[in-house]
Amino acid sequence: MGKKKEEKKRPASDSSDSSDSDSGPDDRNEPASKKSKGSASSSSSGRKNESGETYFELERGRRVTVREFKGKLYVDIREFYEKDGKMNPGKKGISLSTSQWNKFKALIGEVDEAIQDIS
Repeated sequence: MGKKKEEKKRPASDSSDSSDSDSGPDDRNEPASKKSKGSASSSSSGRKNESGETYFELERGRRVTVREFKGKLYVDIREFYEKDGKMNPGKKGISLSTSQWNKFKALIGEVDEAIQDIS
C-alpha cells in the first residue's frame, strides 16, 4: 500500500528521467540502445522498423509510428523498451486514427497557449 502512494507522488517530481511505463524495468535501460544507425533528428526524416513501418524518435524510448492495422491508418505514440538487443513496444501509449490525428494537430496552437499560460 505504501508503494502505491510513492508511485502517485513520483510524477509530481517533474524529473525528465522518470518513466511511467507499465512494461517493466527493462525500459529504463535505454541509453545503450543507440547503435549503428547514428543520431537522427527527430524532426527530419523517419526511420523504418522491422515491419517496414515509418517511425520518428521523440526521445529515448519514445516513438511516433505510422502504421496500418486492420486496413486503417494510425499514428501510434508509444514508449519502447529494449530486451535482448531488440526494441519492443511497451503498454504505455496511444494510437490515434487519422481523424483524431488531424484534430490533435488543429489543437496544437491552443495547447501551446495553455502551456505558456501555466509556465
